[in-house]
Amino acid sequence: MTKSRKMQRKCKHCGPWAAVGGLALCLILVMAGCAGQPAPAPSGPPALAVWPLEDLSLPGSGRPEAAELMTAAVMEAVEANGDYALVEREKLLAVLQELSLGSSELAAESTGLRIGRIVGARLMLFGACQAVASQMRVDLRLVEVETGKVIQTAQKTTSAGDLPRMMQVAAEAARELLQHQ
Repeated sequence: MTKSRKMQRKCKHCGPWAAVGGLALCLILVMAGCAGQPAPAPSGPPALAVWPLEDLSLPGSGRPEAAELMTAAVMEAVEANGDYALVEREKLLAVLQELSLGSSELAAESTGLRIGRIVGARLMLFGACQAVASQMRVDLRLVEVETGKVIQTAQKTTSAGDLPRMMQVAAEAARELLQHQ
């Protein structure tokens, strides 16, 4: 009996599956060897993305540009703080455009957290402003992206007629929010 006949006899019980199993084992070992090291934890300050403030004022009672200008004031306060790496607004807008989300989806905080993960933010700053009678209220929340947990909140109120003061109060709320971190 030839040597190849003996080999066939020994593998008769395993059949063709022995070769497939051996190939699969080799493939797994090769893939395991190619797997890289886990990504190192990011160094430097944690990335923080500021979501545009939502204007909750009744139609006609607020100033249309107020939310946008107060968002800019909040972003400046975050940048001046220096303890956080501010995620560029253009990066957030690019992700929003790419995802083509509807307005109802944009209003959801969960959407903001999802976008925060995409842009690499560890923290998101959400907020709203609302004009009621002659007062403007600003509410801010600092949220951990990974867990969705609200870490800190801040609230300030000022006169609704003074736009520079409204921007100043928004920045003060942001500083207060970040100071307690």
